[in-house]
Amino acid sequence: MRFHIVKRDHCPLWKKLCLYLLAVGAALAVGGLLLLAMGVDPVAYYSRMFTMGMVGNKIAYKTFENYLKVFVPLALTSVALSLAFKMRFWNIGGEGQFILGAVAAATVAFKAGPMLPTPLTLVLMCLAGMAAAGLYGAFVAVLKVKFGTNETLMTLMLNYVALYFLVFLGETQASWNFFLDTSSVRPVFANFSKMVSFPTIPIGKFSLNICVPLTLLIGVLVYIYQRYSKQGYEIAVVGDSAGTAHYAGMKVNAIVLRTVFLSACLIGLAASFKVGTSGILSTSFTDDVGWTGVIVAWLSQLNTAVIFVVAALISMLQHGSTIAAATFSKVDSSFADMLQGGILFLVLAADFFIRFKLVRSQKGGST
Repeated sequence: MRFHIVKRDHCPLWKKLCLYLLAVGAALAVGGLLLLAMGVDPVAYYSRMFTMGMVGNKIAYKTFENYLKVFVPLALTSVALSLAFKMRFWNIGGEGQFILGAVAAATVAFKAGPMLPTPLTLVLMCLAGMAAAGLYGAFVAVLKVKFGTNETLMTLMLNYVALYFLVFLGETQASWNFFLDTSSVRPVFANFSKMVSFPTIPIGKFSLNICVPLTLLIGVLVYIYQRYSKQGYEIAVVGDSAGTAHYAGMKVNAIVLRTVFLSACLIGLAASFKVGTSGILSTSFTDDVGWTGVIVAWLSQLNTAVIFVVAALISMLQHGSTIAAATFSKVDSSFADMLQGGILFLVLAADFFIRFKLVRSQKGGST
């Protein structure tokens, strides 16, 4: 008995949602079995994780503030990556672009923070972060359009170049290295939050960081850009077929360069928000948003609106697992990474059955 794969003509929305929910539920069930094997009550763990410990917590607003610090860079990075992915330019360099953007923003904070007004310094931090990350991404795009290099490999390798550059800054004590705390005997990154930081909007006891509404606004602008602008239409055409775009008279190379630069710029802006909120660099401050952003973008099928929903759920998973780990000592906070991988795998499997179906071949037919 032989089968072959046939593309489905149409799949109802309700069926798609049911399959996706079933995939997520299956991943949670597998995670629950692992928790049971470790001697942990999965219901209690998941309850603690998904509520992020806010139920019955008198300072729940503080937990939500910290949750938003995870959500903002992940959502903005995912939106940025989706721009390049829609053009079938596989930008896997979000981590490296995020790091360089953060270093550039921190440089402005250290040098301009003591001299310039805070609003101007913050604007310069964002511009510097966008420029550094944008140029880092555009470098790969230039190699792609000029020499036909593989952007996946190039952006992947440049992640490690940026990471070890950050490690070098964090471990090298020298008179020129203003990133380090001079009062510490061992090399430690200095904190600049007293010099400059993003302002917050007080809502009762809760403080809403200005980066949150800015991120939502950028998401709306990117959605409008993709759906209703000439440039957004060109991205869609190049993504569908570069040959068709050439035939239609579009300057494909220029579109690739422009879009990748914009994608990396937004990642640099996310990094500026992150470092401007935390006030300090570290070798692990990215929280792997460059990698997780790829997952979020694909789970959302590159839909800008859905990206914010998925980013909110993944952020809840990550932040909640950290809080749950403090209660359940047997479970490491990295459990969320395993659960996230399981969800991605099963959702992609569900997506396969949404798009295709297995049909039994007739006798004598080809496979």
